[in-house]
Amino acid sequence: MKSITIKGSERESVGKRSTKALRNAGKVPCVVYGGDKPLHFSADALAFKSLVYTPNAHTVVVDLDSGTKVNAVMQDIQFHPVTDEILHIDFYQLFPDKPVTMNIPVRLQGNSPGVRNGGRLLFRKRKLTIKALPDNLPDFFNVDISKLKIGQNISVDSLLSDDFTILHPDSTVVVQVKTARAAIVVEDEEEEEGVEGAEAAEGAAEGAEAPAAEGAEAPAEATE
Repeated sequence: MKSITIKGSERESVGKRSTKALRNAGKVPCVVYGGDKPLHFSADALAFKSLVYTPNAHTVVVDLDSGTKVNAVMQDIQFHPVTDEILHIDFYQLFPDKPVTMNIPVRLQGNSPGVRNGGRLLFRKRKLTIKALPDNLPDFFNVDISKLKIGQNISVDSLLSDDFTILHPDSTVVVQVKTARAAIVVEDEEEEEGVEGAEAAEGAAEGAEAPAAEGAEAPAEATE
């Protein structure tokens, strides 16, 4: 998995006053958990742009001015409810021999024949939660939909691997193609038109038989 370097400074004070001062200076207070003790640091808000505002998943190298470097993964992030500014980020330190839990994005590849035939593509799971050793974390899941027809789906069981554990039931649907409502309406209308046409044909046939019967009785009256 690709890694992003975040350069920052260790925090000597973690009180509310110092935290507010950091935010006013355009910095984000952060904590790295998972080591011998929590590591408190701060970094410029712009340093997190490539990590936060992207659909991709990345690991992080926290590079502090004290010389400390820590490999980590983002675990939680808090935004301001009004401005959407980043208020705080929690990281979890990575160790080569310890599995980590992470959300991995799903990418669709190809064009579904079901969609070309009028079906509706439903992307049920845009991210999948997995557990794996850091070296086995994939950048994303590639899901091929080039053979996906109407009524078919692709589920988690087709994405299983020995390198990681997907923390969803095997039957969880990732993507599927359903019949579009418009297609159903069109079919119903065609069926109704077919019924009406048949009824009209039957009416026409009955109408044709009636004059023939009257015409047959007319010579009999004339004979009397």
